[in-house]
Amino acid sequence: MNRQLSSDTRLSRRALLQTSATGFGWLAFSALLAERAEAAMPAPRARLPKPARAKNVIFCFMAGGVSHVDTFDPKPKLAQLDGQAVSKVDNPTTPGARRWFKSPWKFQQHGQSGLPVSELFPHLAGCADDLAVIRSMQSSRPSHQSAVLYLHTGHNDAGRPSCGSWVNYGLGSLNKDLPGYVVLSFGGVPPGGMDNFSSGFLPANYQATLLNVEGPPIDNIVPAYDRRVQRSQLDLIAGQNQRFSRRLGTEDAVESAIRNYELAFRMQAHAPAVLDLARETEETKKLYGLDSPVASKRQYALQCLRARRLIEAGVRFVEISSPASANGVWDQHGKIKEGHEKNAFDVDQPIAGLLKDLKRRGLLDETLILWAGEFGRTPHTAGKGVKAGRDHHPEGFSVWLAGGGVKGGTAYGATDELGMRAAEDVVSMHDLHATLLHALGLDHERLTYRFGGRDFRLTDTLGGARAITAILGDASTNNFRG
Repeated sequence: MNRQLSSDTRLSRRALLQTSATGFGWLAFSALLAERAEAAMPAPRARLPKPARAKNVIFCFMAGGVSHVDTFDPKPKLAQLDGQAVSKVDNPTTPGARRWFKSPWKFQQHGQSGLPVSELFPHLAGCADDLAVIRSMQSSRPSHQSAVLYLHTGHNDAGRPSCGSWVNYGLGSLNKDLPGYVVLSFGGVPPGGMDNFSSGFLPANYQATLLNVEGPPIDNIVPAYDRRVQRSQLDLIAGQNQRFSRRLGTEDAVESAIRNYELAFRMQAHAPAVLDLARETEETKKLYGLDSPVASKRQYALQCLRARRLIEAGVRFVEISSPASANGVWDQHGKIKEGHEKNAFDVDQPIAGLLKDLKRRGLLDETLILWAGEFGRTPHTAGKGVKAGRDHHPEGFSVWLAGGGVKGGTAYGATDELGMRAAEDVVSMHDLHATLLHALGLDHERLTYRFGGRDFRLTDTLGGARAITAILGDASTNNFRG
């Protein structure tokens, strides 16, 4: 058998099983071979000629749409026009019904770069020199369901692979005993549903594994039977699935089920130790805010610390969903001061703690952090006083990147003087995805998957998407433009 393996490297799993005389034991061995081959040669045609800046991604998803003019995009002009009626040019449907609304929070410049950060984020302000803020983001639609799907999959409708699945497919896993794509969940489902984390038409083993914040992180992670009994059960099931797959002509769903069973078996021995915080120091826990008396902040801090441990253990892509406060979203159509302050309180220290912890461990340079919601919020309001809020605003908003070779202390692009529209160096969602893939050493135009008779990719095939290389490079070089 060894001679055949060495003389014919193109041997398929099916051929291996057919020529093997040792039965079910080869099922696990063949799955292991497939995983090693997949990790060793991940989508070679999609590789960029230059080395990757990042190995992993942590995506801090801010569901509901964070207000850009209240966080990372100061607009002095709004303060001048505060309370004045919006003109017909900016509100053609009901001119005069809405009024300009200045930010309730002050901005200050921080760090050596002088990057402005709202007082909503006092802890993140201390990391200003690590942040690259994109102020000229645009999305396609003002509805949560479509916009959240667009952020996660590059498409407004369900059925496409998520960004995490594309990364997992393109690069493979760094640890065969853990999933390549993990979502740290707070129990709720974001607008757009589970399709945000789906592998779509990619093989099912590239989809996300969800970990809970309360109770056991992974359901049924503690084995109910002796490991040898489990192994025998898995071998029996794998044999039945393999025969069924052969009858169907190698069905992806069955093949992926076999791989997922094997992964789940291995995770029982490795995942609990990765997610156990007993070895973390009290100082580290306090850095993230795990000592907070506020449950929602404490839970978010827990997920941020778990994200670091998962990345450290070799998980390729980790998403941290929004905390369970203020309905878990930044969607304040009214009482924005109350809602944004509560959400910012929950996420500010934990995310800043994550950045600082990664940096001191030497992991920030190889870990790309993405902080983003699905759109921004309007610079004007229909409310008054403490009840004033902001509505959905895909025409121009802010996200930020850090680590992974990102130029810290930078601001790329700009909205107009009132924050109404992206006006300079406009960045589309496909541009953002292309930038993320570029940082990971992948060419977004060549990372494709053939389905339904044509090639698909994360950035779609209509053309025009480009990686924002201006924010990638030597992270010690600041070029904040004001």
